[in-house]
Amino acid sequence: MTKSLTKSRILIFGFWAFLVSFAMGHRSFVISPLHAAQATGQLRIAAASDLKFALDEIIVRFTNQNPRCTVKTSYGASGNLFAQIQNGAPFDIFFSADTNYPHRLLENGHATNYFIYAEGHLAVWVLKRSPIDVEKRGLQSLLDPSIRKIAIANPAHAPYGRAAVAALKDAGLYERVSSKFVLGENVAQTAHFIQSGGADIGIIALSLARSPALSDQGRHRKIPSRLEQAAILLRRSSNPNAARAFREAIRSPEARSILERYGLTPK
Repeated sequence: MTKSLTKSRILIFGFWAFLVSFAMGHRSFVISPLHAAQATGQLRIAAASDLKFALDEIIVRFTNQNPRCTVKTSYGASGNLFAQIQNGAPFDIFFSADTNYPHRLLENGHATNYFIYAEGHLAVWVLKRSPIDVEKRGLQSLLDPSIRKIAIANPAHAPYGRAAVAALKDAGLYERVSSKFVLGENVAQTAHFIQSGGADIGIIALSLARSPALSDQGRHRKIPSRLEQAAILLRRSSNPNAARAFREAIRSPEARSILERYGLTPK
């Protein structure tokens, strides 16, 4: 009886050891959630406009896994959101399109937990009906004589606008095309100018050019550019637990995959 019981225990132990070994050797079968901890309450996010489509997807997955948490998101130019936060806007977490604005909020005591979450890129974008061969010519397509208006984000408060100006100067094109600029309040409005016919072509975020809404309407070419993008948790947050949970969510393999699909390089 004792020998039979001992043999059974050995068999059971061996079976569980096999399962653990199998799981460890086949990790691709394990689905990683956005994060382990459950978030509750309302989470208020301020985010740069280039994140609109990618972040919306991540938020859907986050709230599916955290049904007791609701997320309210405000998109805009990073500089405008920075000013709102300085003036007391009640956000929990801020995703900027650069590192400067989060750094300044950190230095001014408004924030904690600074981290770089992605690297963004620029693209030249036109509507599909445009005769301009933007895929072949890239930035040089801005010299096409048929172009009357070129849309970029306002460099005064939009990092993607500053990056567009820098890219044009590096290419030796700025002085030749700057008289044709129309300035969007943010990079999303810049894309809207082209969609509505207010501009013939523009420089926008690659993440927007790759979105379903814009890729169905236009054509683009990625241009040399690198925008390190950082985020912070805000000290006055009324829901720091949810903010920390979302910080971990944005670093998850699933969220990183979404960012990559939109042309953002996860960090």
